[in-house]
Amino acid sequence: MTGLMNGKVAAVTGAASGIGLECAKTLLAEGATVVLIDRAADRLDAICAELGPSAKPLVIDLMNGAEVDEMAARIEALAGPLDILHANAGAYIGGAAAEGDPDAWDRMLHLNINAAFRSVRAVLPGMIERKTGDVIFTSSVAGVVPVVWEPVYTASKFAVQAFLHATRRQVSEHGIRMGAVLPGPVVTALLDDWPKAKMEEALANGSLMQPKEVAEAVLFMLSRPRNVVIRDLVILPNSVDL
Repeated sequence: MTGLMNGKVAAVTGAASGIGLECAKTLLAEGATVVLIDRAADRLDAICAELGPSAKPLVIDLMNGAEVDEMAARIEALAGPLDILHANAGAYIGGAAAEGDPDAWDRMLHLNINAAFRSVRAVLPGMIERKTGDVIFTSSVAGVVPVVWEPVYTASKFAVQAFLHATRRQVSEHGIRMGAVLPGPVVTALLDDWPKAKMEEALANGSLMQPKEVAEAVLFMLSRPRNVVIRDLVILPNSVDL
């Protein structure tokens, strides 16, 4: 590794598994101090003990607005002023709209939209005061191409894209960059409710990516010169026809 993130303080939500964990590991390897945010306290403690002293566990339930509002102060107490927020936490629901569970939709929409936006709101004032910072969303290719078998998830990611680009234009004058990584299907727990046959087919034909590939894309975004912003970085398995 080349120390691209030396001296940086980063926070990653949904960091106990999947894309969030891989992004945390990648930033740590490049020299950052990383606050891993999740509600899974035991898992966070075990992960951070394994990753070393630059990995700081922070237990926050993103569905609890009051806890999210305290995020910036708690991060700073653990690691210092925040340079990078990776708003990664999210949930997935696919299937036909006519057969869906609206209560499950509500929970997913709260996490994918409300909690993500609130997390960003919590850290922006400090970044504006310091005149620097990076905010990265884990969005999805479904945020730019409506996916027929996941209408509600697609809608949540379209909302992320709209919030991101409107807010990015508000804060760019303060030296803050905002962007999104938009992966296609990635092997994570979010795909646990995929039909078994669909998952087996995707694994067989190479149409699923690994979390590490997303983490490398995030590092590329963060390591550009400060006068350059990667607004949207779509990454897809080569076999996906979109």
